[in-house]
Amino acid sequence: MIFHLGPMNSIRVSQLLEDREYDLQLTLVAGERGLQHRINSSRIQKPGLALTGFTEHLHPHRVQVFGNTEVSYLRTLPLERQREVLDSLFQEELACVVVTKGIDPPQALAEACEKAGLALMRTPLLSSAFIQQVQAFLEESLTESSSLHGVLIDVFGVGVLLLGKSGIGKSEIALDLVMRGHRLVADDIVDVTRRRQGVVYGTGNAVIRHHMEIRGLGIINIKDLFGVASVRERKMIELVIELQEWDPHQEYDRLGVEDRFMSIVGVDVPLSVVPVRPGRNMTTIIEVAARNQLLKQRGHHSAREFAERLNRAIAEGATRRARREEVE
Repeated sequence: MIFHLGPMNSIRVSQLLEDREYDLQLTLVAGERGLQHRINSSRIQKPGLALTGFTEHLHPHRVQVFGNTEVSYLRTLPLERQREVLDSLFQEELACVVVTKGIDPPQALAEACEKAGLALMRTPLLSSAFIQQVQAFLEESLTESSSLHGVLIDVFGVGVLLLGKSGIGKSEIALDLVMRGHRLVADDIVDVTRRRQGVVYGTGNAVIRHHMEIRGLGIINIKDLFGVASVRERKMIELVIELQEWDPHQEYDRLGVEDRFMSIVGVDVPLSVVPVRPGRNMTTIIEVAARNQLLKQRGHHSAREFAERLNRAIAEGATRRARREEVE
């Protein structure tokens, strides 16, 4: 069911320039060859100590941030000394250099980056704001990711991932849900990423996004057929429903007291196994499952509350019987 899994160990420096979500506002100043360098850590470094000669404190393959302090210190040095310091600094395997606060990089810095094949970029953001945003970008980009065979749909605001063997009816159920006003995220291939601790997001594969395969009809475009409100680009996965063919010899959960989970890229997501057979309205069942998940998230576990009431009723009945026996 999961056909690719693994951590992304590094990304290209050029992906920083391509970002639109985290508003890094980066522009390339020099060292275009360095855009192919790799970043393998979400941690950022300010090379203040390294500029004074303590290069042993440098960490390779990290983004180096030159703020007002670093640039001001460089400018206090004679030009030749600036070049010496930077040449020594850039002998290390650094990822790239970013100058913050919209400061014009000193000439020696641009020349040294060009010479070393190290990308030099500039952003108008303050150092603190840029570091916070670029760390968030890198944490997502370097996190564990995977692709699954299934359907992801937004049902009442709950990200529901439908799993099951090919031909069991996942796409047809999703189509029925879309016609009821819910929103398709992905069909057939769901790319999943852990964005932060305990949260996993799914999105459609770029090649087939917004498309769905319906046997007998072929490939259809949900966005074109039902409008932009019928799809969404990404959704947090909050519930997994595994569809199974009905087996009369198998015992299915009838109470739902014990919660089950499925691990997706290291995140435990609530799991329900739902048997499929003719006559069952699967669309309604999935809508109810989504509503029930919303209740659980708000602290109301219907099955457990029912079990507790039942146990209290049994206990009270046993107590009354014991009292009657004592009287008799």
